[in-house]
Amino acid sequence: MKYVVLIGDGMADYPVPALNNKTPLEAARKPNMDYLAQNGEMGLVKTIPDSLQPGSDVANLSVFGYDPTRYYTGRSPLEAVSMGIDLGENDVAVRCNLVTLSDEDNYEEKTMVDYSSGEITTNEARELIKAISEELNSETFSFYPGISYRHCLVWKSGSLDLNLTPPHDISGRKIADYLPKGEGSELLLSLMEKSTRILKEHPVNQNRIKNGLNPATSIWLWGQGKKPSLKTFYEKFRLSGSVISAVDLVRGIGMLAGLKPVYVEGATGNLHTNYKGKAMAALKELESGSDFVYIHVEAPDECGHQGSAEGKVKAIELIDSELLEPLMQGLSRWDYSMLLLPDHPTPLSTRTHSRDPVPYVIYRNKQQAMIGSGSSYCEKSAAETGIFIEKGHTLIDRLINL
Repeated sequence: MKYVVLIGDGMADYPVPALNNKTPLEAARKPNMDYLAQNGEMGLVKTIPDSLQPGSDVANLSVFGYDPTRYYTGRSPLEAVSMGIDLGENDVAVRCNLVTLSDEDNYEEKTMVDYSSGEITTNEARELIKAISEELNSETFSFYPGISYRHCLVWKSGSLDLNLTPPHDISGRKIADYLPKGEGSELLLSLMEKSTRILKEHPVNQNRIKNGLNPATSIWLWGQGKKPSLKTFYEKFRLSGSVISAVDLVRGIGMLAGLKPVYVEGATGNLHTNYKGKAMAALKELESGSDFVYIHVEAPDECGHQGSAEGKVKAIELIDSELLEPLMQGLSRWDYSMLLLPDHPTPLSTRTHSRDPVPYVIYRNKQQAMIGSGSSYCEKSAAETGIFIEKGHTLIDRLINL
């Protein structure tokens, strides 16, 4: 038996007026997802425990089978693992976004214009992080480049007693109420303020402005934590496996769980990604001996943060046609079990994550339609089955043992 998990990050949503009061999942043409729903077990699963904030870090830990209330230590250390950063026992990793702020002289008066600097390219971002490192690295702080707008700051003997806000939660808002607070917050705020001077005249930003693109005008620090320790996926389930994602967060969780990270050319973490390449990479891993593959697609989440209903529908349709269809065709040579779900909702109306339960489907190709099948893959149809999984980290056991 082969096992596949397919995550459409942030796919779930609320009814949207722009989509005739349908959710993006209801509005999208997705025959392959609907086939799974009609022939598998569908229900709702709660991936975010009440005690934790809704985010891809907490949610994906749940889906991987790790109880976030036991294992979650912060977002950035999970990303740091994927980036090859060797965190010491007392090191604190902090996510470092490259963001676009408005141009007021006083930092506190600025507004969060764009949490991703116009989805800045990885090559451009590396040049900017290099410039920041050259001026701001010290015995205490070290900057490391990541992918697109997502980077990392390592703080030697840093503080965890901080209140730091994700930038995608404050799009269009004045930043004054969301600046770092708590022990050591003045050090982080100083780095953020200093970064504006370094970035302002950088050739990368001047070129982006010339081309009508949002420049990266500041770093934004959030998601602090220390390196966690996970029991390996093989120890838990006696399955060898691989993880396929364009984002360091999900790849890092997989690596901590002992899964093989797979890098797909053209995988970007946004709408314009290599969907089919991820399907082909998954099939190659299974052909090479992996029992389990975890495939993550960031595109719907990014469109949710941007408030783009059209983009979110398109992302779902591309996952269905360019990833899921060839994946199912290739999987047909084996007995397999597949789990399809979003990690969490990213509602277009709020442009940030929510803790609502998400629709899931478990499908087995050699099994007749299962209890809990529905008419289509969407939030409403999943709720109508009456199946509800309270603890998200138990869903992987259901995939393997159902």
